[in-house]
Parts: sequence; structure tokens; C-alpha cells
Amino acid sequence: MDLGAALKTVIAVLVIVDPLAIVPLFLAMTAGDGEAARRRTALHASIVAGVTLVVFATMGDALFAFLGISLGAFRIAGGLLLFLLSVDMLLAKPSRQRTTPEETEEGVQKPDVSVFPLGIPMLAGPGAITVVMMLMGDAHDVFARGTVYVSIAVVVVVTYGTLRFAGRIEKRLGQVGMNVMHRVLGLLLAAIAAQFVVDGVKAAFAIG
Repeated sequence: MDLGAALKTVIAVLVIVDPLAIVPLFLAMTAGDGEAARRRTALHASIVAGVTLVVFATMGDALFAFLGISLGAFRIAGGLLLFLLSVDMLLAKPSRQRTTPEETEEGVQKPDVSVFPLGIPMLAGPGAITVVMMLMGDAHDVFARGTVYVSIAVVVVVTYGTLRFAGRIEKRLGQVGMNVMHRVLGLLLAAIAAQFVVDGVKAAFAIG
């Protein structure tokens, strides 16, 4: 695995976590908080998401073995899930695969939203968990596995920075800019999803 492949791993995790999509929800849920409280919430949510992804990345192989699921089958299912997410991103609308309106409403009313629903499932949702498990399943040496963990760490830092400056980002980009970014990331995610499905079909049917 070379540096190019490592960069692809970082991009894959970052695109699916997509902290930019959480900016409006984060601002709504912390509307009554001061600047220090918002920073604390951003930090806690980022750490919770990171720890969740590390846990699932680490236990992925054991979970596959326990459930009797092949990596090829998981790639196909995961690719389809990611494709659904990418369609919502291309349409620049909130995805129910990430969170539901009920969860968002509950988050607005809760005094502490860092663990639920921000950390889980908005950041570390089904899509992100699927990606890190598949990436770890493809990692066959120490460097490759380490790259997955480093990617999660990078995403945690980027997520914290995005939420930390959420107000400035929203003002600078505006709604049109946010939608453009979502569509670009959605296109990238659709390509990643398609590749997962292709790789899954090849593995499942021993093609190539």
C-alpha cells in the first residue's frame, strides 16, 4: 500500500463522515449555548465519533466471522447503502440514512447533544461504520491497518475544526455554497460506492 492509496483511504472516510453536512444541525442544536459550550460539544462529538469508528474498525473481522458474512457480500451491501447516502447528498437534502427528523428534534431539546445524536449517528453513522469496516477488511498488512486508524484520527481533527468554526463556515459559504459542496462530495461518494459494489461482486463470484 503506497501513499496514494493511503490518501484515498483518508478521503473515503472524510467524505462519508461529511462533517460539513452537520454544520446547520450543530448550530441549531447548540443555539442556546455560549462559545465555550459549543467548543466543548464539538470536541466531545468528534471524539465520540472517532472512538466509535475505531471500535468497529478493530472488531470488523471478528464480527464478520461470528455472523458468517463474507467481505464480498459486505462490500455489496455497504456499497448500496453508501449509494443511497450519495443520492441524498447530490440532491442536497438531509439523509434519513444518517439521522431522522425525530432524532434531530430530540437533539435540539437535549442539554447535551455531543454523544447522541451528534457523535452517533450523525457523524459515526451506518455509512461511516460500513466504510471503516470494509477498509479494514481490505487491509492486509500493518501499514494498511495503521492507515485506517490514522484516517479516522485525521477525520476527528477535521470534524472538530469544522464544528468549532461552524458559524463562520455557514456565513462564508451560505446555503448555495453548502449545497454545492454537498453535491461534489455526493458525487465522490457515489463513485466510492460503485467501486465497493464492483469489488464485492468480484470477490463474491471469484471474478478476476
